[in-house]
Amino acid sequence: MINREIHFAQRPSLQPTLDCFKLVENELNESLEDGQVLVKNLWMSVDPYMRPRMNDVKSYIPPFQIDQVLEGGAIGVILQSKNPKFPIGTHVESMNGWREHFISNGKGLGIRNTSSIAPQDYIGILGMPGITAYVGTKILGEAKAGETVYVSGAGGAVGSLVCQIAKALGCTVVGSAGSDEKVDWLLNTAKIDAAFNYKTTDDFAGKLAALCPKGIHLFFDNVGGSQLDGALLSMRKNGRAILCGTIEDYNEAPEKRHGVTNMFKVVTLGVTVKGFVVLDYMAEYHKAFIEDMASWRSEGKIVWQETIFEGIASAPEAFLGLFSGANLGKMLVKLADS
Repeated sequence: MINREIHFAQRPSLQPTLDCFKLVENELNESLEDGQVLVKNLWMSVDPYMRPRMNDVKSYIPPFQIDQVLEGGAIGVILQSKNPKFPIGTHVESMNGWREHFISNGKGLGIRNTSSIAPQDYIGILGMPGITAYVGTKILGEAKAGETVYVSGAGGAVGSLVCQIAKALGCTVVGSAGSDEKVDWLLNTAKIDAAFNYKTTDDFAGKLAALCPKGIHLFFDNVGGSQLDGALLSMRKNGRAILCGTIEDYNEAPEKRHGVTNMFKVVTLGVTVKGFVVLDYMAEYHKAFIEDMASWRSEGKIVWQETIFEGIASAPEAFLGLFSGANLGKMLVKLADS
Protein backbone atom coordinates (compact mmCIF):
# COMPACT_ATOMS: atom_id res chain seq x y z
CA MET A 1 0.00 0.00 0.00
CA ILE A 2 0.99 3.63 -0.43
CA ASN A 3 1.67 5.19 2.94
CA ARG A 4 1.99 8.93 3.56
CA GLU A 5 4.02 10.38 6.41
CA ILE A 6 5.56 13.69 7.47
CA HIS A 7 9.35 13.87 7.60
CA PHE A 8 11.49 16.46 9.34
CA ALA A 9 13.07 18.44 6.51
CA GLN A 10 15.20 21.08 8.26
CA ARG A 11 15.82 22.61 11.66
CA PRO A 12 14.27 26.04 12.21
CA SER A 13 16.49 28.97 13.05
CA LEU A 14 13.76 30.44 15.27
CA GLN A 15 10.11 30.23 14.21
CA PRO A 16 9.31 26.94 12.44
CA THR A 17 7.77 27.17 8.98
CA LEU A 18 6.21 24.74 6.54
CA ASP A 19 9.69 24.33 5.02
CA CYS A 20 10.63 22.30 8.10
CA PHE A 21 8.27 19.53 6.99
CA LYS A 22 8.03 17.24 3.99
CA LEU A 23 5.14 15.00 2.95
CA VAL A 24 6.59 11.68 1.80
CA GLU A 25 4.85 8.80 0.04
CA ASN A 26 6.34 5.33 0.21
CA GLU A 27 5.37 1.74 -0.39
CA LEU A 28 4.52 -0.13 2.80
CA ASN A 29 4.96 -3.89 2.54
CA GLU A 30 1.86 -5.47 4.05
CA SER A 31 3.43 -8.91 4.38
CA LEU A 32 3.67 -9.37 8.13
CA GLU A 33 6.06 -11.54 10.07
CA ASP A 34 4.96 -13.47 13.13
CA GLY A 35 4.31 -11.09 16.02
CA GLN A 36 3.71 -8.08 13.78
CA VAL A 37 0.62 -5.94 13.24
CA LEU A 38 -0.40 -3.34 10.67
CA VAL A 39 -1.88 -0.22 12.25
CA LYS A 40 -3.97 2.45 10.56
CA ASN A 41 -3.78 5.72 12.46
CA LEU A 42 -7.11 7.48 12.98
CA TRP A 43 -6.00 10.52 14.99
CA MET A 44 -2.66 12.15 15.80
CA SER A 45 -1.66 14.78 18.28
CA VAL A 46 0.47 17.88 17.84
CA ASP A 47 1.85 19.44 21.02
CA PRO A 48 4.07 22.35 22.07
CA TYR A 49 6.70 19.99 23.55
CA MET A 50 7.53 18.95 19.99
CA ARG A 51 9.05 22.37 19.25
CA PRO A 52 12.18 21.88 21.43
CA ARG A 53 12.64 18.48 19.77
CA MET A 54 13.28 20.35 16.52
CA ASN A 55 16.52 21.68 18.03
CA ASP A 56 19.60 19.48 17.97
CA VAL A 57 20.20 19.65 21.70
CA LYS A 58 20.16 17.12 24.51
CA SER A 59 16.94 17.08 26.52
CA TYR A 60 14.62 14.70 28.36
CA ILE A 61 13.53 13.31 24.99
CA PRO A 62 15.75 12.89 21.88
CA PRO A 63 15.59 15.53 19.11
CA PHE A 64 13.89 14.85 15.80
CA GLN A 65 16.27 13.71 13.08
CA ILE A 66 16.50 15.24 9.60
CA ASP A 67 14.82 13.20 6.83
CA GLN A 68 13.18 10.90 9.35
CA VAL A 69 9.47 10.58 10.05
CA LEU A 70 8.37 12.67 13.02
CA GLU A 71 7.00 11.12 16.21
CA GLY A 72 4.05 11.92 18.41
CA GLY A 73 0.97 10.55 20.09
CA ALA A 74 -1.57 8.75 17.92
CA ILE A 75 -4.53 6.41 18.19
CA GLY A 76 -5.15 3.83 15.50
CA VAL A 77 -6.79 0.51 14.70
CA ILE A 78 -5.27 -2.88 13.87
CA LEU A 79 -5.90 -3.71 10.19
CA GLN A 80 -3.88 -6.93 9.99
CA SER A 81 -2.37 -9.03 12.75
CA LYS A 82 -0.01 -11.91 13.31
CA ASN A 83 0.15 -11.12 17.00
CA PRO A 84 -2.47 -12.79 19.23
CA LYS A 85 -2.26 -9.93 21.74
CA PHE A 86 -3.61 -7.49 19.13
CA PRO A 87 -6.67 -8.83 17.24
CA ILE A 88 -7.88 -7.09 14.09
CA GLY A 89 -10.13 -4.15 15.00
CA THR A 90 -8.33 -3.41 18.28
CA HIS A 91 -7.68 0.28 18.94
CA VAL A 92 -4.12 1.06 20.00
CA GLU A 93 -2.29 4.14 21.23
CA SER A 94 1.32 4.76 20.24
CA MET A 95 3.97 7.40 19.66
CA ASN A 96 3.91 6.62 15.94
CA GLY A 97 2.01 9.69 14.82
CA TRP A 98 2.76 11.81 11.74
CA ARG A 99 2.02 8.82 9.46
CA GLU A 100 -1.07 7.11 8.12
CA HIS A 101 0.01 3.49 8.65
CA PHE A 102 2.84 1.60 10.31
CA ILE A 103 3.95 -1.93 11.08
CA SER A 104 4.81 -2.83 14.67
CA ASN A 105 5.94 -5.83 16.67
CA GLY A 106 3.62 -4.67 19.44
CA LYS A 107 6.25 -2.85 21.48
CA GLY A 108 4.99 0.57 22.52
CA LEU A 109 1.37 -0.16 21.62
CA GLY A 110 -1.29 0.29 24.29
CA ILE A 111 -4.70 -1.33 23.83
CA ARG A 112 -7.53 1.15 24.32
CA ASN A 113 -11.21 0.39 24.92
CA THR A 114 -13.34 2.57 22.65
CA SER A 115 -16.73 1.01 23.40
CA SER A 116 -17.82 4.06 25.36
CA ILE A 117 -14.87 6.43 24.89
CA ALA A 118 -14.02 8.36 21.73
CA PRO A 119 -10.68 7.15 20.33
CA GLN A 120 -9.15 10.63 20.28
CA ASP A 121 -9.85 11.07 24.00
CA TYR A 122 -6.86 8.81 24.65
CA ILE A 123 -4.50 11.42 23.17
CA GLY A 124 -6.43 14.28 24.74
CA ILE A 125 -8.47 14.47 27.90
CA LEU A 126 -7.50 10.92 28.96
CA GLY A 127 -3.99 11.14 27.53
CA MET A 128 -0.90 13.24 28.06
CA PRO A 129 -2.68 16.64 28.27
CA GLY A 130 -5.13 15.31 30.84
CA ILE A 131 -2.67 13.64 33.15
CA THR A 132 -0.30 16.62 32.82
CA ALA A 133 -3.04 18.91 34.08
CA TYR A 134 -3.99 16.45 36.82
CA VAL A 135 -0.50 15.86 38.18
CA GLY A 136 0.46 19.52 38.06
CA THR A 137 -2.71 20.74 39.73
CA LYS A 138 -3.73 18.10 42.25
CA ILE A 139 -0.54 16.17 42.99
CA LEU A 140 2.35 18.63 42.70
CA GLY A 141 0.35 21.85 43.05
CA GLU A 142 -1.76 20.48 45.91
CA ALA A 143 -4.68 22.74 44.98
CA LYS A 144 -7.10 23.09 47.89
CA ALA A 145 -10.64 24.38 48.21
CA GLY A 146 -10.76 28.12 48.84
CA GLU A 147 -7.42 28.86 47.21
CA THR A 148 -6.83 31.15 44.24
CA VAL A 149 -5.29 29.44 41.21
CA TYR A 150 -3.92 31.34 38.23
CA VAL A 151 -3.35 29.50 34.93
CA SER A 152 -1.37 30.91 32.02
CA GLY A 153 -2.13 29.48 28.58
CA ALA A 154 -5.59 28.72 29.97
CA GLY A 155 -7.17 28.21 26.55
CA GLY A 156 -4.87 25.36 25.51
CA ALA A 157 -5.17 21.60 25.92
CA VAL A 158 -3.45 21.46 29.32
CA GLY A 159 -4.42 24.88 30.62
CA SER A 160 -8.14 24.45 29.95
CA LEU A 161 -8.12 21.24 31.98
CA VAL A 162 -6.07 22.76 34.80
CA CYS A 163 -8.72 25.47 35.11
CA GLN A 164 -11.53 22.95 35.37
CA ILE A 165 -9.71 20.55 37.69
CA ALA A 166 -8.98 23.45 40.03
CA LYS A 167 -12.66 24.45 39.93
CA ALA A 168 -13.67 20.85 40.66
CA LEU A 169 -11.38 20.99 43.71
CA GLY A 170 -13.17 24.10 44.98
CA CYS A 171 -10.66 26.78 43.97
CA THR A 172 -11.19 30.29 42.65
CA VAL A 173 -9.66 30.18 39.16
CA VAL A 174 -8.23 32.97 37.01
CA GLY A 175 -6.89 32.32 33.53
CA SER A 176 -5.13 34.25 30.78
CA ALA A 177 -5.39 33.42 27.09
CA GLY A 178 -4.44 34.94 23.75
CA SER A 179 -7.82 35.71 22.19
CA ASP A 180 -11.25 37.02 23.11
CA GLU A 181 -12.77 33.76 21.84
CA LYS A 182 -10.74 31.77 24.36
CA VAL A 183 -11.60 34.17 27.17
CA ASP A 184 -15.29 33.82 26.33
CA TRP A 185 -14.99 30.01 26.37
CA LEU A 186 -13.21 30.05 29.72
CA LEU A 187 -15.84 32.27 31.31
CA ASN A 188 -19.02 30.90 29.75
CA THR A 189 -18.24 27.25 29.00
CA ALA A 190 -15.51 26.24 31.44
CA LYS A 191 -17.15 28.56 33.99
CA ILE A 192 -13.98 29.82 35.66
CA ASP A 193 -14.13 32.89 37.86
CA ALA A 194 -12.13 35.39 35.79
CA ALA A 195 -10.17 35.47 32.53
CA PHE A 196 -8.43 38.05 30.39
CA ASN A 197 -6.74 38.43 27.01
CA TYR A 198 -3.09 39.10 27.76
CA LYS A 199 -2.50 40.36 24.20
CA THR A 200 -4.87 43.29 24.71
CA THR A 201 -3.81 44.05 28.28
CA ASP A 202 -1.32 46.90 28.64
CA ASP A 203 -0.41 46.14 32.25
CA PHE A 204 -0.26 42.35 32.66
CA ALA A 205 0.93 42.38 36.27
CA GLY A 206 -1.60 45.04 37.24
CA LYS A 207 -4.48 43.19 35.61
CA LEU A 208 -3.52 39.95 37.34
CA ALA A 209 -3.24 41.71 40.70
CA ALA A 210 -6.71 43.21 40.25
CA LEU A 211 -8.23 39.80 39.45
CA CYS A 212 -6.42 38.10 42.35
CA PRO A 213 -6.89 40.59 45.20
CA LYS A 214 -6.01 37.98 47.83
CA GLY A 215 -2.95 36.87 45.93
CA ILE A 216 -2.18 33.62 44.11
CA HIS A 217 -1.86 30.43 46.10
CA LEU A 218 -1.06 28.25 43.08
CA PHE A 219 0.29 29.37 39.71
CA PHE A 220 0.22 26.79 36.90
CA ASP A 221 2.47 28.14 34.16
CA ASN A 222 2.37 26.99 30.55
CA VAL A 223 3.93 30.14 29.09
CA GLY A 224 6.99 31.27 31.05
CA GLY A 225 8.82 34.49 30.26
CA SER A 226 6.91 37.69 30.88
CA GLN A 227 3.86 35.92 32.30
CA LEU A 228 5.90 34.00 34.84
CA ASP A 229 7.69 37.21 35.74
CA GLY A 230 4.43 39.14 36.17
CA ALA A 231 2.71 36.42 38.16
CA LEU A 232 5.48 36.35 40.76
CA LEU A 233 4.40 39.85 41.83
CA SER A 234 1.00 38.52 42.92
CA MET A 235 2.06 35.33 44.68
CA ARG A 236 0.99 34.81 48.28
CA LYS A 237 3.32 33.96 51.14
CA ASN A 238 4.39 30.31 50.73
CA GLY A 239 2.62 30.08 47.37
CA ARG A 240 3.41 27.41 44.78
CA ALA A 241 4.41 27.85 41.14
CA ILE A 242 4.22 24.75 38.94
CA LEU A 243 6.11 25.19 35.67
CA CYS A 244 4.81 23.03 32.83
CA GLY A 245 5.99 24.88 29.71
CA THR A 246 7.70 28.00 28.37
CA ILE A 247 5.98 28.42 25.02
CA GLU A 248 6.72 32.16 25.00
CA ASP A 249 10.42 31.34 24.59
CA TYR A 250 10.31 28.34 22.25
CA ASN A 251 10.75 30.41 19.09
CA GLU A 252 12.91 33.21 20.52
CA ALA A 253 16.68 33.58 20.32
CA PRO A 254 18.22 33.26 23.81
CA GLU A 255 19.22 36.92 23.89
CA LYS A 256 15.62 38.00 23.15
CA ARG A 257 13.91 35.91 25.81
CA HIS A 258 12.22 37.87 28.57
CA GLY A 259 13.76 36.04 31.47
CA VAL A 260 12.71 36.48 35.10
CA THR A 261 13.41 39.79 36.81
CA ASN A 262 11.20 39.28 39.87
CA MET A 263 12.94 36.20 41.27
CA PHE A 264 13.52 38.02 44.57
CA LYS A 265 9.78 37.55 45.22
CA VAL A 266 10.44 33.83 45.38
CA VAL A 267 12.89 34.50 48.19
CA THR A 268 10.89 37.02 50.18
CA LEU A 269 7.57 35.15 49.88
CA GLY A 270 9.00 31.68 50.29
CA VAL A 271 7.45 30.59 47.00
CA THR A 272 7.99 26.96 46.00
CA VAL A 273 8.85 26.70 42.30
CA LYS A 274 8.75 23.27 40.68
CA GLY A 275 9.11 22.25 37.07
CA PHE A 276 7.98 18.83 35.91
CA VAL A 277 7.81 16.43 32.98
CA VAL A 278 4.70 14.30 33.16
CA LEU A 279 6.51 11.17 31.93
CA ASP A 280 8.05 10.95 35.40
CA TYR A 281 4.62 10.61 37.04
CA MET A 282 2.45 8.64 34.62
CA ALA A 283 2.98 5.19 36.08
CA GLU A 284 2.30 6.24 39.66
CA TYR A 285 -0.74 8.43 39.13
CA HIS A 286 -2.44 7.12 35.98
CA LYS A 287 -5.02 5.01 37.82
CA ALA A 288 -6.03 7.83 40.17
CA PHE A 289 -6.19 10.25 37.24
CA ILE A 290 -8.55 8.03 35.23
CA GLU A 291 -10.81 7.51 38.26
CA ASP A 292 -10.98 11.20 39.17
CA MET A 293 -11.47 12.33 35.57
CA ALA A 294 -14.30 9.83 35.05
CA SER A 295 -15.99 11.12 38.21
CA TRP A 296 -15.61 14.79 37.24
CA ARG A 297 -16.89 14.17 33.71
CA SER A 298 -19.92 12.25 34.97
CA GLU A 299 -20.70 15.17 37.30
CA GLY A 300 -20.45 17.65 34.42
CA LYS A 301 -17.46 19.42 35.92
CA ILE A 302 -15.17 18.95 32.92
CA VAL A 303 -15.85 20.22 29.38
CA TRP A 304 -13.44 19.13 26.65
CA GLN A 305 -12.70 21.30 23.61
CA GLU A 306 -10.91 20.23 20.42
CA THR A 307 -9.58 22.03 17.34
CA ILE A 308 -9.40 19.56 14.45
CA PHE A 309 -7.44 19.62 11.20
CA GLU A 310 -8.20 17.02 8.52
CA GLY A 311 -5.66 14.77 6.78
CA ILE A 312 -1.98 13.99 7.17
CA ALA A 313 -1.00 16.84 4.82
CA SER A 314 -2.48 19.36 7.26
CA ALA A 315 -0.40 18.15 10.23
CA PRO A 316 2.40 20.74 9.81
CA GLU A 317 -0.14 23.56 9.64
CA ALA A 318 -1.85 22.25 12.75
CA PHE A 319 1.47 22.12 14.59
CA LEU A 320 2.42 25.67 13.57
CA GLY A 321 -1.00 26.85 14.68
CA LEU A 322 -0.08 26.03 18.28
CA PHE A 323 2.29 29.01 18.27
CA SER A 324 -0.13 31.49 16.71
CA GLY A 325 -2.97 30.60 19.07
CA ALA A 326 -5.04 28.81 16.42
CA ASN A 327 -6.20 26.15 18.86
CA LEU A 328 -8.93 26.33 21.45
CA GLY A 329 -8.35 23.32 23.68
CA LYS A 330 -6.59 20.30 22.17
CA MET A 331 -5.14 20.48 18.66
CA LEU A 332 -5.74 17.24 16.78
CA VAL A 333 -5.30 15.94 13.25
CA LYS A 334 -7.93 13.50 12.02
CA LEU A 335 -6.35 10.99 9.66
CA ALA A 336 -9.24 8.60 8.98
CA ASP A 337 -12.78 7.78 10.09
CA SER A 338 -12.19 4.12 10.91
